[in-house]
Amino acid sequence: MERYAVIGDPVTHSLSPVIHAWFAAQTGKEIHYRQLNVAAADFEVAVREFRQAGGCGLNVTVPHKEAALGLAERIMPHARAAGAANWLSFGEDAVVAGNTDGSGLVRDLTETLDLDLSGMRILLLGAGGAARGILGPLLTCAPQYLTVANRTPERAHALVASYDASANLAACGLEDLGDTSFDLILNATAAGLSDSPMSLPASILDAERTVCYDLMYGADTAFLAWARQTDCTRVCDGLGMLVEQAAESFELWHGVHPDTGPVRDRLRSATKPCTA
Repeated sequence: MERYAVIGDPVTHSLSPVIHAWFAAQTGKEIHYRQLNVAAADFEVAVREFRQAGGCGLNVTVPHKEAALGLAERIMPHARAAGAANWLSFGEDAVVAGNTDGSGLVRDLTETLDLDLSGMRILLLGAGGAARGILGPLLTCAPQYLTVANRTPERAHALVASYDASANLAACGLEDLGDTSFDLILNATAAGLSDSPMSLPASILDAERTVCYDLMYGADTAFLAWARQTDCTRVCDGLGMLVEQAAESFELWHGVHPDTGPVRDRLRSATKPCTA
C-alpha cells in the first residue's frame, strides 16, 4: 500500500488525511495517509526517513514550505516562482517539489464560484508566502490588473518586482488603496485571524459585485467580518481552495483527478459556514 503524509508543525488540525482518504475511496486507490508533526530543525531528517521507509509523497504545510525546495532535485515552475513547495514526490531517481496552492485557488474561483478572472480587477492583500504561492497562477488568468497591498509596502513592491514588468501588476501599502474598487479581493494575510478588526476602506469594494475571499478556512476571520460589515454579499473562505489544492497533488501522485464537489460539501457541512 502506498504511503503518504502531511508534514508540518503544528499539523494535528490538518484535514488532509480525511480529504485524501475520501479521494482514495472515490477513485478506488488504496493508500495509507497520516500526519507528521515535525519541528523545523528536524524536517530534513524526517523527510529522509519517510522516504527511506517507502513513503511516496508528502503534502507540506507551515513552516516547511520553503525548506522543502532545498530537498528537491526537480522543482516545478509554480514552486520555483513561489519560492515554496506544498508537496514532495519521491521517485526512484529524484525528489520532485511542486506548489498547487495557486492552481487550487484558481480552480475554486473559476469552477466552484464560476468566476471569469480574465479582465478582472484583483486586489491581493499580503506579500508573504501565501501571496507568493498564488500570484503566478492568478496572472496566467489575464486579469485587467492585479494590485498587491501589504502593511509594509516595501514587501509588496519586492514581490511585484520579482515578476515580469510588462504584467499588469502594481504594489502599495494598505493605507494607499484609495478609492479604487476591485472585482475580487483576496486576503492572504495572517492578520485576519487576530481579534483586531481589519482597517480597510469600504470604497475598495462594490457591495453587490465584489467577491471577498479569505485563504483561511474554518474560522470567521477579521477580513470576512469586515466584508460583511461593508454589506458585501459575496463572501467566501478558503475551504474550497484547500480541497482543490489537495486534489491537484492527488492527481499528480495517482494520475486521476477526484471529484472535489462531494468532498467539499462534506467538509462544509462539518465546519462553520463561511460562504455567502
